[in-house]
Amino acid sequence: MAELKYPLGEHHRDVVRSQSGRTADELTVADIRSGVITADDVRVDPDTLRQQADFAEAGGNPQLADNLRRGAELAVFSDDDVLRIYDGLRPGRSSKAELMATIGELDDGGAPLCAALVREALAHYVRRGLIS
Repeated sequence: MAELKYPLGEHHRDVVRSQSGRTADELTVADIRSGVITADDVRVDPDTLRQQADFAEAGGNPQLADNLRRGAELAVFSDDDVLRIYDGLRPGRSSKAELMATIGELDDGGAPLCAALVREALAHYVRRGLIS
């Protein structure tokens, strides 16, 4: 494959895919209105997020790259799971055991970067006395 150029959606619409495998060119307003396009057809594919992360890192923005890589990991989780995990990370919302279970869920679900972030949050919560 030729070297990718940013922005992907402008230069490489054929490689920007949804989780269902549709390319950006296959997503039309008419198909959305008619019901041909489903929610999975517009959910970003983790590979697209990883490619965007590579561009962010090459462009000197490692924090954005890290966020996009974590987003790629979470893209395969259900919306309900992502919201539950997010809510559980708010201080005082989860016990240490619950956060440890979330870490296990993320590790088991192929999200080691997200699991590391929850580990870091847990350590901060313990150190600040927000959780025991």
